[in-house]
Amino acid sequence: MLNKKSVDDINVQGKKVLVRCDFNVPLKDGKITDDTRIVAALPTIKKLVADGGRIILCSHLGKPKGPNHDFSLAPVAARLSELLGKDVVFAADDEVVGENARAAAANLKDGDVMLIENTRYRSEESKCGEAFSKDLASLTDGIFVNDAFGTAHRSHCSNVGVTKFCDTNAVGYLMQKEIDFLGNAVNDPQRPFVAVLGGSKVSSKISVIQNLLDKVDTLIIGGGMAYTFMKALGQEVGKSLLEADYLDYAKEMIEKAQEKGVKLLIPVDTVVTKEFNNDAPSRIAENGDIQADEMGLDIGPATCKLFADALADAKTVVWNGPMGVFEMPNFAKGTIAIAEVLAGLDGATTIIGGGDSAAAVNQLGYADKMTHISTGGGASLEFLEGKELPGVAAADDK
Repeated sequence: MLNKKSVDDINVQGKKVLVRCDFNVPLKDGKITDDTRIVAALPTIKKLVADGGRIILCSHLGKPKGPNHDFSLAPVAARLSELLGKDVVFAADDEVVGENARAAAANLKDGDVMLIENTRYRSEESKCGEAFSKDLASLTDGIFVNDAFGTAHRSHCSNVGVTKFCDTNAVGYLMQKEIDFLGNAVNDPQRPFVAVLGGSKVSSKISVIQNLLDKVDTLIIGGGMAYTFMKALGQEVGKSLLEADYLDYAKEMIEKAQEKGVKLLIPVDTVVTKEFNNDAPSRIAENGDIQADEMGLDIGPATCKLFADALADAKTVVWNGPMGVFEMPNFAKGTIAIAEVLAGLDGATTIIGGGDSAAAVNQLGYADKMTHISTGGGASLEFLEGKELPGVAAADDK
């Protein structure tokens, strides 16, 4: 059980606080095209403002190689000002912590908010260099709040290095939610606990499968990774996505599930086509009936029903990865079916593990029906693998 110090446990009245947010938003021609991540940071910022803190926000944006105004956080400061209904001072320094940032921090009054420039303008950010970590900490009165779960699996200056030079290191509301659901709910779930794994590759989910087999009652495997399991069971998969190097591993996992009494479900029918194209003619293939020149691009209707039935009485569900080629409408039916089932589950904790599954749920308009949608793709996967995330570990325990 992870129990970290949160913004509810610290006193920030009259003190300068550095808050690491995830403002890695999509920009087009200098305009923000989706402000979801900015909106997600508001509860933590508003709490610290209400408590009379002097707030210094920081974040990365994209992957600039040094200072590059195409990656400036200036548009984020403007949008934050609108959302908060108060002026957010933007400190534009190519060295991130420069004259402008120091002057703005010194002028902060209780409840004021400022934002410093993109932390990745400094090359040592991703190397967790000591000089930049100290620079960041020097802006504060020794208080740091990490609310950027999307980077929690990385050890950078602005989320891990800085904590070595601050006396108080807490997590924000967004991080707290991720810890509560992805960390604690998965380790101490209400049962039946069902995990639904999809996406293209078995190789990227090996540790997740191994970790979850020790915890779940049922493991559902769909998406491109299912074909490696189907082939391991001796079925023909034609030109479907197949990781031949992982056939032995898939067999091992099937055996491990049997030993542990975990129900492991893989597709019983598949939507197949001869070319990777939304408009290509398709048919439903029963297991073992995929021809040599065909590829599977979605789970079939019988599989949708099999998976839906397995989810019907679940009390905790984790879903990571689509069931088919979700970007193509004709091969999105399996993913839509899973989303619909989860949206209709009564009294269950439904956790969507970032990335494509989160995008699918959001696009389908089911976001408000899920208990928790993770904000970090890579970080949520590592959490589900049972790994300790540097950004979470660096926060003080209660």
